[in-house]
Amino acid sequence: MNRRLKLKSNLPYVLMALPAVFLFLVFFIIPLVYTGRYSFYNWTNYSPEISFNGLENYKAILDDSIVFTGIKNSLIYAFVTVLLQSVIGLPVAVLLNKKFRGRNFFRALFFCPAVLSTLVVGYLWKYLLSASDYGFVNQVLMGMGVEKVNFLGEGKTALAVIILTQVWQWFGWAMVIYLGNLQSISGDLYEAASIDGAGTLKQFWHITLPGLAPAIKLNLINGTIAGLKVFDIVLSMTGGGPVHKTDTILTLMFSKFSEGNYGYASAFGMVFLVVSMIVACIMLGLFGKWERRLGQ
Repeated sequence: MNRRLKLKSNLPYVLMALPAVFLFLVFFIIPLVYTGRYSFYNWTNYSPEISFNGLENYKAILDDSIVFTGIKNSLIYAFVTVLLQSVIGLPVAVLLNKKFRGRNFFRALFFCPAVLSTLVVGYLWKYLLSASDYGFVNQVLMGMGVEKVNFLGEGKTALAVIILTQVWQWFGWAMVIYLGNLQSISGDLYEAASIDGAGTLKQFWHITLPGLAPAIKLNLINGTIAGLKVFDIVLSMTGGGPVHKTDTILTLMFSKFSEGNYGYASAFGMVFLVVSMIVACIMLGLFGKWERRLGQ
C-alpha cells in the first residue's frame, strides 16, 4: 500500500518530467549514440557503402596536425575569453552594485551586446575591422597616421581579435550573474568588517570574493564549455582562416561534414566530447577544493 501511495503521489512529478526526458533522449542521447557508432565507420559521399573501419578515423585525427591546431585554438579561446570576461565583469559588477544615479543605464548598456546574435556581432566586427577602404577602424588608424592593419588576415592577430569581440559581447552576461550573487551577500558583514577596521580591499578579499564563489564557479565553468563550442563567431569573421590559424574543433568538424566525410566528422565530435569532459572534470575538481577551503 505504501508503495502504491508513493507512486500515486509522485506520478504528477514524473509526468511533468517526461517531456524534458523525451527531448533530452531525442536530441542528445540518440544522436550521441549514432555519432559514436558512425565514428567507427567509413561513411563518405564518395563511397557507395558504409563500411566498418574500426579506429581508422581516430588514427587519421591523430595524424592530422590541423586537428591539434583546432584543439589548441579552442582551448586558448575558451580560457582566455572566460578569464577576461571575469576580470572585466567582476569589478564592473561590484561598481554597479553601489547606489548612484544612472547605474541601471550602465547595467543595460553593458548587457545589451549579449542580446545580439553572435553571427550578427561577427559580421558587424568583420565590417568594422576590414582592411579594405570601408573598414571603420582602419579609416580611424589611417587618419591618425598609422598604417592599415589586416586584423583578420594575419594569423598573429585574427584569433586575438575574435577573442576580444566575444569578451565585448559577453562580459555583460558575466556581470549580471555577479550582480545577482552580490545582492545576496548580507550588508551586515560589511558593517561588521568596517567596525573592525577592515578597508575596501580586505572587505573584497574576505567577504565579497568568498561570497561570489557560486557565481564565479558558474561563470567560469559555463563560459569555458561555451568557449570550447565556439563556432559561429569564427565562421562569420574568418571562416577558420587564414590558413587554419583560427580553426576550432567545431569549425573543423563542420568542414568535414561539408566535404561529405561523415565518419571522420563523427570521430571529431567524439574527440570534442572527450576534451570537454576532461576540462569540465578538472575545473569541477579545482572549484571543489576551493569551496572546501572557503568552508573551513
